[in-house]
Amino acid sequence: MSLPSTHQTAIIGAGVMGETLLSGLVRAGRRVDTLLVGEKRAERAAELEERYGVTVLGNVAAAKAADTVALVVKPQDMGELLAEIAPVLRPGQLLVSLAAGITTAYIEARVPADVAVVRVMPNTPALVDEGMAAISPGSHCGDADLAEAEALMGSCGKVLRVPEKQMDAVTAISGSGPAYVFYVVESMIEAGVHLGLPRATASELVVQTVLGSAVMLRETGTHPAVLREQVTSPAGTTAAALRELEIHKVRAAFLAAMEAARDRSRELAAQD
Repeated sequence: MSLPSTHQTAIIGAGVMGETLLSGLVRAGRRVDTLLVGEKRAERAAELEERYGVTVLGNVAAAKAADTVALVVKPQDMGELLAEIAPVLRPGQLLVSLAAGITTAYIEARVPADVAVVRVMPNTPALVDEGMAAISPGSHCGDADLAEAEALMGSCGKVLRVPEKQMDAVTAISGSGPAYVFYVVESMIEAGVHLGLPRATASELVVQTVLGSAVMLRETGTHPAVLREQVTSPAGTTAAALRELEIHKVRAAFLAAMEAARDRSRELAAQD
């Protein structure tokens, strides 16, 4: 998406995800003189200015100067932040919220009318430019606003537009999803050690296997069940292993886990 050379983007919240977004935008070619960061801690501000060459301001000053404002704060801090910056927001600005469980309606009720809001559910692989972000428009959001949100999040991964009613499910799948993968990887490594492998060997075997499997899924477009069957010889080692997973109801456990994550996301939204 081509933006005017004067278009200013502010990132409020300079934690891990905020810096991930900032570094992704810089790597994607955004001019640093069009990027602002809202950060109150002087030491952190100096660190970001030195590392990226961006201007770091207070939250209010950054929100006032920007055309697009990315809100990268914890859900429990969103109400306080909106109360702080709302007086300087203006119609035509775009707010992009990365806070889990915070609805566009919650934000729209606390900012001036005709401020566009886009809700985003990112995930941590954005740290290595392999993120999966889902975005949903608010009631005052146009195509240009969605395109700008896509460009923001596309700097560090893939972006998918979804209806906001699906965001709780998205949170359960891709938002929390990396933790499930890390849990499986951790379990496989521990199993390898139990079976007699050195931990470093087990780690390398598991990580590359997971990476290679993910690339196969993406590159071939083949259904995972088909790929699984290609590995599974009748009465072979893989079949024996999969039988144990079925006996222990691992598939059902994943469903229950993701339902729990979805329900918790709904609870967070209900606290608005």
